[in-house]
Amino acid sequence: MDLQTTIENNATIVTISGRLDAVTAPEYEKRIREMIAGGTNDFVVDFAQLDYISSAGLRALLLMAKLLKEKNGNVCFANVNGNVRSVFEMSGFASLFKMENSVAEALATLT
Repeated sequence: MDLQTTIENNATIVTISGRLDAVTAPEYEKRIREMIAGGTNDFVVDFAQLDYISSAGLRALLLMAKLLKEKNGNVCFANVNGNVRSVFEMSGFASLFKMENSVAEALATLT
């Protein structure tokens, strides 16, 4: 997993590539916790380059949502496609999270 962050319109865009699974989820959680503890409350997570997500990856996303809820923060997912989208739909996550077709659309939902 590679995780890159940029800031646009007062929101942090987290771009994940590779795999979000039992091996990489702890690092994702650590980085997200650090950002939220540092005062970041609005996120767009861009899944365009994510090839695979496991149940451990889904748990990391749930943790992120829980931490943000405590801080009155927001998260919207962008570019959830292919196998990753299938996992979201089969697990019911598609109905739990805001998902948009692009980062620009996701940013618009946060404002």
